[in-house]
Amino acid sequence: MAPLLALLSSLLWGTADFEGGRLSKRHAPIAVLGFSQVIGLIFGIALVIISGDWSAKALGAGGYFIPGVCAGFLGYFGLICLYAGLSTGSMGVVSPISALSAVVPLTYALAHGDSLSGITSIGIALALVGAFCASGPELSQGLPIRPLLLAIGAACGFGSALTFISIGSQASALMTMVTMRAATFVVTVAIAIRFRSLGGFSKKDYPSLMFMGVADFLANLLLGVACNNGSVSVAMVLGSMYPIATAILAFRFLRERLHKIQYVGIVLAVSGVALISAF
Repeated sequence: MAPLLALLSSLLWGTADFEGGRLSKRHAPIAVLGFSQVIGLIFGIALVIISGDWSAKALGAGGYFIPGVCAGFLGYFGLICLYAGLSTGSMGVVSPISALSAVVPLTYALAHGDSLSGITSIGIALALVGAFCASGPELSQGLPIRPLLLAIGAACGFGSALTFISIGSQASALMTMVTMRAATFVVTVAIAIRFRSLGGFSKKDYPSLMFMGVADFLANLLLGVACNNGSVSVAMVLGSMYPIATAILAFRFLRERLHKIQYVGIVLAVSGVALISAF
């Protein structure tokens, strides 16, 4: 069940990223991100009210509050690095490297006692390489320093956020996600005040923004639940397959051409997932 939840998380993330990419063609990416984060917070609070999960331990060792706050700020840092890197035009450098964010929680999990069989290790390696290739790496123009550093920053930000999600989810996956969104809400409000703008969205944009916010929140929540019900290493790697969903949706609905390396990446990732699931 845990691998399935992690894969579903990846699908939701990839779909939300695709929708966010479409909206970012018409609006400032930081505004799209901020608005969707607010929607996610509202959705999370509604889930807490329905489930009554607010009784989980918040502070102290094993609490969800500090990991949730750290996950929120680090995830936002990763997104800022990602958008700044993509704005340089070096998408073939930034996207693939940022997709390797799962290496951070994978390393943490292995260092804290997670054990993997030989076959599962091979599957994880194939899946990570597949996610990298599915993002469309283009290194023929070399590795310019600024986009490279921003890509590494994005990977570290996302990876660290995923690590704190797994830690906080041991107390409560839902409350960790709500705390994470509350932290990003503070950042969003500060940015809105700084630029004196709410993004300039029209009514036709709201369904997409609402979908993004809900899908992104559920993706984080499902990944947290998967970490609590199976191997953290496996859950994090399977949850990092979102570039495949984004690439396929762009191919299907935006008629974006997939490069040969992306087809190779999809095959490798699917093969890796199959090995992990089978063993």
